[in-house]
Amino acid sequence: MDSLLTLWSANTAVSATVWLLLAMTLLYFGRRPAHNMLRSTGEGLRNVLRLTSRSLSQLERHLVKRNREVLLAAARNDAERRIEREFTRIQALVARDLSGYPALHRDIASAIDDIEETYRESGENPPLPPAWSEVVNTIAALPSHGDPAVAKVLNNIKGAVEDTHKETLKAWQNSAAQRHKLLARMQPEWRTLNSKMDEVAATVDGLDKRTHQLDKQMAQFEEIRRGEDAAVRSLASSSLTQFFISGLVLTIAVMGGLINFQLIALPMSEMVGGTSYIGALKTSDIAALVIILIEIAMGLFLLESLRVTRLFPMISSMDDRMRRRMMVISLTILCVLAGIEASLAYMRDLLALDREALTQSLTGVTAAASGVAASHAEFRWIPSIGQMVMGFVLPFALAFIAIPLESFIHSLRTVLGLLLVAAIRITAIASRALGNLLEHSARLLMHAYDLLIMVPLSIEHLVISLRHRSQSTDEVADAIPDVSVEEAAEKPARSRKSRGNAKAAEKDADNGAVAAA
Repeated sequence: MDSLLTLWSANTAVSATVWLLLAMTLLYFGRRPAHNMLRSTGEGLRNVLRLTSRSLSQLERHLVKRNREVLLAAARNDAERRIEREFTRIQALVARDLSGYPALHRDIASAIDDIEETYRESGENPPLPPAWSEVVNTIAALPSHGDPAVAKVLNNIKGAVEDTHKETLKAWQNSAAQRHKLLARMQPEWRTLNSKMDEVAATVDGLDKRTHQLDKQMAQFEEIRRGEDAAVRSLASSSLTQFFISGLVLTIAVMGGLINFQLIALPMSEMVGGTSYIGALKTSDIAALVIILIEIAMGLFLLESLRVTRLFPMISSMDDRMRRRMMVISLTILCVLAGIEASLAYMRDLLALDREALTQSLTGVTAAASGVAASHAEFRWIPSIGQMVMGFVLPFALAFIAIPLESFIHSLRTVLGLLLVAAIRITAIASRALGNLLEHSARLLMHAYDLLIMVPLSIEHLVISLRHRSQSTDEVADAIPDVSVEEAAEKPARSRKSRGNAKAAEKDADNGAVAAA
């Protein structure tokens, strides 16, 4: 390195100056190829990245369209399921309540007939008793003229009239009481008719509510079928909500599964051996995990048989008899596994007691301490019962994991599509920005290259400007015509003579004008 530095001279500064001049000369002569290379490289990278950005934009549009189709298809299937469920409920309502409508109609018609007949019977009013008081007063006011026979006759007539009045009034009262009894007999019929009409009103109201709900479902289905943007946005937000909610429920279920695993891992080590390994995992841990997974699978099959979930269309498409058999088998296996887990949880408590006793015997615990431990052992049945209940209940709780799992799987497709669209959009924007940045970087390198050779470039620009200036002077000189010396001397005399002739002509013209005047 030192030999190269002192190649041109023993003085380092002189040699470095020579090398600098050589480098500047080489860079100066390679300026045009270097500029072409940088320009073509920047434009090529920009075009490639712009093409990549355009391709990513097309892929984004295709993916957005595909996500829209998938989202609408899933929403359409879900809407069809809801509409089918509403029709099933309406059919059940009609079959349960309106199937007895003919008998109800007959009961109502019979009640109405009884009421009408009773009303007609009660409407046959007996004649009102005459105005006996006026008759009695008139007879009593007749003059007897002091004749005892006439007075006796009048008294007899008065008594007969009063007796007849009492009998007529009693008959009229009996008739009114009979009519009241008939009207009272109408009261149960009215109550029966009222209850029947209430049943009809409740049935019609329930059917009306179902029809309104069905109308809403049909309106949503029409919006989904038309593929409106508002419906798509609503479905996307609903999918995101279902994704986070189902993810939270699945997290809770996983925690429950871990607790279940801890309940049965220790007793499983006593059953399958605690020193056996499959790879890096204990055989007992794998066995406990398999039991939990089988419980989840049985719960999934049970809910599929009940048509609560539809992860396996084959199970939903089975006939009712086969589905009932599968439901019974799944429930039986789940109950057996729950019982096994309860026994394993109880066995875990016994193993814990044995280990505690072994630890006390090995450490040499005193009799007093052992007595205290024995007194505490009397209440060990409480956690044992709790562990057994947990071991029996947790499998059934894990069986319902199929419901949030189905929602999570269906919403995961939409969420992944949205994330992929966002990633592609960001990549396209970054690709376009990177292309522009590389192009500007190439231009910056070209200017930096010119900055390194600014001395020869300045000399070149100076020479070019002088050359242009000399060329412009030559062009001006070439534009002036060539004349001899004599012609150049004669030109002023000619010009003076022509000016004198012009003045004489003007004077003659003025004299002629004066003479004419």
